[in-house]
Amino acid sequence: MGMSVTISAATEQDAEQIFRLQYLCFQSEAALYANYRIDPLVQSLDSVREEVAGDCVFVARLGDEVVGSVRGRVTEDGAASIGKLCVHPRLQGHGIGARLLRAAESALVEERGAKRFRLHTGHRSEGNLRLYRRVGYQTVGTAEGTDGVPMIVLEKPAETYATTA
Repeated sequence: MGMSVTISAATEQDAEQIFRLQYLCFQSEAALYANYRIDPLVQSLDSVREEVAGDCVFVARLGDEVVGSVRGRVTEDGAASIGKLCVHPRLQGHGIGARLLRAAESALVEERGAKRFRLHTGHRSEGNLRLYRRVGYQTVGTAEGTDGVPMIVLEKPAETYATTA
């Protein structure tokens, strides 16, 4: 039976699965940079729980299993910061990441009044960069991650949403 992947807001019960999924998904990212202290790998379960409670968090589910997640929050300047987008390695390449991103973007506009979206990705993360550019993000600068990894900062205006919503 072909099960379909559904996207929905995360609940408190999902925190543990998100925590485990994130740990699994970001191993390949850590390997790219030979840095196993990157934020998604050292984040605590409690910290994931806090994000699920306070931020805009969406999950992709296949049956009862959480197979993808993304987080967003609106910062002081009206920009919504989106991060920790991950999809289970065995399900990558099926558009789940793009669907999660869209869900987070529309919720950030509708529920939290975001004016634009911002995300950071490591400078060697080709797959991420390709996805973000395909859905309308443009590079606006670079930054250094807290973990020392050089990051590319991408942004996209939110009004592209209001018109299509």
